[in-house]
Amino acid sequence: MSEYIFNLPDLGEGLVEAEIAEWMVKVGDFVNEEDPIGAMLTDKAAVELSAPVSGKVIRLAGEIGDTIAVGAPMIVFETEAGQQTDEEKVAPPPPVLGKTSQLASVPAALEGVPAKAPTGKVLTSPSIRQHAREANIDLTQIKGSGPRGRILKSDLAAQLTDSAVTVDKSEPRKAPATAVTEIKVIGLRRKIAERMTQANQEIPHFAYVEEIDITALESLRQHLNSKKEANEDKLTLLPFLGLALIRVLEQFPQCNALYDSERNVISQHQAVHLGIATQTPDGLKVPVVKHSEARTLIGLASEIRRVSTAARENTAKREELMGSTITITSLGKHGGIASTPVINLPEVAIIGVNKAVERPVVVNGQVVIRTMMNLSSSFDHRFVDGYDAAMMIQALKSLLEQPACIFITE
Repeated sequence: MSEYIFNLPDLGEGLVEAEIAEWMVKVGDFVNEEDPIGAMLTDKAAVELSAPVSGKVIRLAGEIGDTIAVGAPMIVFETEAGQQTDEEKVAPPPPVLGKTSQLASVPAALEGVPAKAPTGKVLTSPSIRQHAREANIDLTQIKGSGPRGRILKSDLAAQLTDSAVTVDKSEPRKAPATAVTEIKVIGLRRKIAERMTQANQEIPHFAYVEEIDITALESLRQHLNSKKEANEDKLTLLPFLGLALIRVLEQFPQCNALYDSERNVISQHQAVHLGIATQTPDGLKVPVVKHSEARTLIGLASEIRRVSTAARENTAKREELMGSTITITSLGKHGGIASTPVINLPEVAIIGVNKAVERPVVVNGQVVIRTMMNLSSSFDHRFVDGYDAAMMIQALKSLLEQPACIFITE
């Protein structure tokens, strides 16, 4: 028998470390090569890792929420002597940081730390494992309908339905509530907290709110949707707003920019890589529609739908969650009257969409019912003057209130 030390591989994006999002094995488990063993969290997504060899797990490098440096020992297997990984069969092993004969950098107290909620050697995503833990569902009891028996979101939903219990409708005896639940801030939620704190501390936000009469735009949207087949996806307001924003940014390139604080350089982009702030079961993510400036209305709508769905289902690729130059954020019908969106670092502007409502307004001296919607936007006041921010939103307002102009590119 011999020991095989699996070091944390390079996960891309120039990362030097990653956070343990989940252990899928515990000390004492026997795993086969390619079995899932854990998930590591980067700034953008959870990356599932597979066993490079077959063997018994004899040591783990920490608990969920701990960070591991790239190249540092992550897990130790007890293997049959002479076993090689596929990489070793065709090339010598890559160099790693430090010695590889033992987990010298791992405190002895952490050796043998089990997974917090062992779910067996099942194929599924980290978000589904998390939901299963929260619902006290044993994933080993679910038959996955995906490739190689992978458990899909629909499989978990079906299990939750089957596990539902009848609620006692009798009047309960009420007593003072005393329970306190402590939730460790780890994973994506910790990343969100860190980025929001950084953005709030570093950026002097300039907020600007304007109301938009979208009666004509809403009429156009409904007309286009009426021409679609029953099984076709309907247009929302978001692609119209995105297309109008793309047109406006040609006049205000200082708002389609990224700030590199280390180099003290502003990079104004001609391409519009549109970030779409998306609420997911794991927290807020910003999938990106690359080169939005080259897309039609239908093409933009389709790609917004695709990347947002991928983000919610935790299937988005890392490159689909990075590289935005400006972001749109919307809570739909829950958008309220006004909001103060936080800029998505290292961008310098974010456009917030509030809910659309019918209300009485005065038009040409007459009180009429119009469909109104507020835009609540934030700008980095270091690089976007208040006057320029106001002029940009007024230009956006003009396009949205006269939607035919959105499609005039001269």
